[in-house]
Amino acid sequence: MKKKTSYRVGQFPYVPMATILALLLNIVSFSTFAQPEKQLHSTIQEGAEAYLLAAIGDRYGDENLQVEIVPIDDRIQIPSCPVGFQYHADPSSLSQSYVSVRVSCGNNDWYLFTNARVSRTRTVVVTSGMISPGTVLSAENLSFADVDVNMLRHTSFDDMTQLIGARVKRRIRNGQPIQSNMLCFVCKGDRITILAQAGGMRVKTAGIAKQDGVIGDNIQVVNASSNKTLIAEVANTQTVVVNL
Repeated sequence: MKKKTSYRVGQFPYVPMATILALLLNIVSFSTFAQPEKQLHSTIQEGAEAYLLAAIGDRYGDENLQVEIVPIDDRIQIPSCPVGFQYHADPSSLSQSYVSVRVSCGNNDWYLFTNARVSRTRTVVVTSGMISPGTVLSAENLSFADVDVNMLRHTSFDDMTQLIGARVKRRIRNGQPIQSNMLCFVCKGDRITILAQAGGMRVKTAGIAKQDGVIGDNIQVVNASSNKTLIAEVANTQTVVVNL
């Protein structure tokens, strides 16, 4: 029967110096290997973020952009790349909320895909409180907020003064972005001024709107004097313009 070795408190078994040195070498070797590997993961993640910020920012320069790279699995081994890593994403994916970036190295066949969560917001005018249909907009019921661009299905506004005097066509909840389909700067049945322009000549006459319209829309209006229907461009809440 094998004899069991026991030690008293304060007494330790003898370990040969060669064994201790071997253990120390293994620890140093592991630390030396692990540190560059961790740095390469960080390098790729930072590079992918910078690539997306530049690629998406060039397309949507008027928007606030945030990119969050999904951490690369620590178990994935990444080789060193003396020539520098290269990054590429499908251009059609750059407008999406999740983008996959291909990372490669030019001097070998290695590559991997890393993913990113992308949020794009725009500073636009939103409602300040609940607004009922027929309400005339003023500075008191408007404010600014950063809104996800995916929520902006129609023309939004970044200038509050553009909206003063416009009327709301339907109920709008608090904090909702103001968009063109919610408003009419000139509403059907409004009495408006028709400004006819021809060269340097300008003639004004009274009219009635036959359609709703926002600034820049072409709508049908009726000349109150001749009862003739015209197509005119909405200039503001009181005026439409006919270019002759």
